[in-house]
Amino acid sequence: QVQLVESGGGLVQAGGSLRLSCVASGRIFSGYVMGWFRQADGKEREFVAGISWTNTYYADSVKGRFTISRDNAKNTVYLQMNSLKPEDTAVYYCAGKGSPEANFGSWGRGTQVTVSS
Repeated sequence: QVQLVESGGGLVQAGGSLRLSCVASGRIFSGYVMGWFRQADGKEREFVAGISWTNTYYADSVKGRFTISRDNAKNTVYLQMNSLKPEDTAVYYCAGKGSPEANFGSWGRGTQVTVSS
C-alpha cells in the first residue's frame, strides 16, 4: 500500500506561481508512475500531469505553464505551476500507479489551490 500526502496549495493572484509537493511512502517500486489531477467545484476530476522514470505528460490546458518533476531519493513529486489563471482553481490530488498501463490506484487527500483574478 502506498500513502500519498500533498502540500503547497494556497491562495495566489492570477499570473502568480505555486509549487505543490507530494510525498509517497510505502511500497514504491522502480517504474512507479506519479500524477497530478484536479477537481474544480461542480466539475469532474481531470488529469493535469504525469511522470514516469523517463517521460512526462501534460494536459493541453497546462502545457507551457506547469512542470512536473520528481526526486526519487525523497519519493517526492512536484508540480510547479506558473502563470496561474482563475480557471486553475481546484483541489489538486496526487496519484500513483505501479506501471504506465495500470490505473491510478493510490490517491492523496488533496490540496486546495485558489487563483484570484
